[in-house]
Amino acid sequence: MPKCTINGQEVVVKDGATIIEAIHHNNQKIAHYCWHPGLSVAGVCRLCMVEIEGNPRLQIACNTVVSEGMKINNTSEKVKDAAKWGLDFHLINHPLDCPICDQAGECGLQDQYMEFGKYDPEMAERKVKKKKVVDLGPTVVLDTERCILCSRCVRFTDEVSKTNELGIFNRGDRSEIGTFDGKELDNKYSLNTVDICPVGALTSKDFRFRQRVWYLKDAQSICTGCSTGCNVKVYFNKEGLFRVKPVFNEKVNGYWMCDEGRDIYKFVNKNARLLKGKKKKPTGFEEFFPGALAKDISSLVTADPGKVAFVVTGQFTNEEYDQVFSLWTKKWGSKNIFHWLNSPEKQNEFDGLLLRGDRNPNTQGLLKRLKDFGISTQWKDLITKINTHEIDTVVVAGPENPIWFPDFKEKLASLAKAKSLIWMQSSNHPEFENVPAGTYLIPLKSFVEKEGTFTNYSGLDQKFSKVTTIVSEALTLTEACTLLAGENLMIRPDPNVLIAAHPTADRVTLEHRKKNEFVFRRGAL
Repeated sequence: MPKCTINGQEVVVKDGATIIEAIHHNNQKIAHYCWHPGLSVAGVCRLCMVEIEGNPRLQIACNTVVSEGMKINNTSEKVKDAAKWGLDFHLINHPLDCPICDQAGECGLQDQYMEFGKYDPEMAERKVKKKKVVDLGPTVVLDTERCILCSRCVRFTDEVSKTNELGIFNRGDRSEIGTFDGKELDNKYSLNTVDICPVGALTSKDFRFRQRVWYLKDAQSICTGCSTGCNVKVYFNKEGLFRVKPVFNEKVNGYWMCDEGRDIYKFVNKNARLLKGKKKKPTGFEEFFPGALAKDISSLVTADPGKVAFVVTGQFTNEEYDQVFSLWTKKWGSKNIFHWLNSPEKQNEFDGLLLRGDRNPNTQGLLKRLKDFGISTQWKDLITKINTHEIDTVVVAGPENPIWFPDFKEKLASLAKAKSLIWMQSSNHPEFENVPAGTYLIPLKSFVEKEGTFTNYSGLDQKFSKVTTIVSEALTLTEACTLLAGENLMIRPDPNVLIAAHPTADRVTLEHRKKNEFVFRRGAL
């Protein structure tokens, strides 16, 4: 582990580390576009210039390996001047699109200009015009004019997704990113190219023009799309959630996440949620406050616990499983707990990168607790007991992401044969319209509205925190089961709830106008 000096500070780096890695890991700043820690070195942007004592010429930091005793400087006037000239060349043909660009507010070009640029441009030539709004495939749009040819997206499709859709075509100032003939940018990780694009050249069709990023807050969480458990940031404001992006975790997902996992925010927004407790009547649904409904129907569970079955999916936290299973087995002495495993034939599938066939974030946590509590029931036994009336009441917990449960309609039809059906989940599945009279629906909190722990496919426990509240009256699984047990519970409505303008309103009223949520934690320019 060689020692070197960076801007007068002595640091120790791992053997074989480059100068830019050393600077990055020691939280010092350096201009760069093409370098990305998850990709190979390209050395094409020429911005990461440094002075090395004893070397008469400036060197690029991304492709120069640190050696013992090396003295490095990237704050001298010589280096600053080189960075300014580099930025000037990068911006020769870059359009003045900032007011209409989705990347504005989180653009590497804007950030680096303010940090390392602020020059007086000397280029008077006309800008080269290129194509705008180029459809690369089902998820990504390219604005060729904005591209600075850093090649990050090309390297991603070559080295990470290994799908090889992208390349750099033509020469000189006519060079541009594009797809090979007959190919679209269509793979399960395509939106990572948008994340790593340092300018606004690649944009997501899903997020494009939906929000200005300075109107969004962000918080870290865990992806619930499969058992990998990618670390993510959720971006939201008072109108709802708008996108999910990966957060680096060396042990889990590295720098990436799959495109399917980015859709998890859609299952937790209000338009997809159960908002009230409901009881199905022959003429339709009657609505109730969820906590009151759970308490009122507790007699269905407590009258004869031996005739009650609890069905659970792998989409809840370890803490919820512990508390609910303890309630079920210790208070009532019942082990009628059944695991609804979706698509069991796909459980061992893996695409070789991140996406797994088990589309639940906490199957391993659930299986461990079923074993710990001595529960070994089989699904076929539940169906038999319902059909022979050994089970009168079925309480179902989940799923939160119903799109990953293709057998939802089939399971609903089987479980609805019980005398009473109590269904608890966060999303409002269309099939609920077909439940028989006497069915009860209780809204639960989604993963962004609570804290807890998920255990991923490898047995790694990952804690996550509450992000925000979307449905204030929704319950956690523990709260719902406690009320079903007939116990008293004080539930205070959360005043910090996402508020959306009425969809039919002609204009957004004063109380719904967007505010810059970041204004009080803005850094210095």
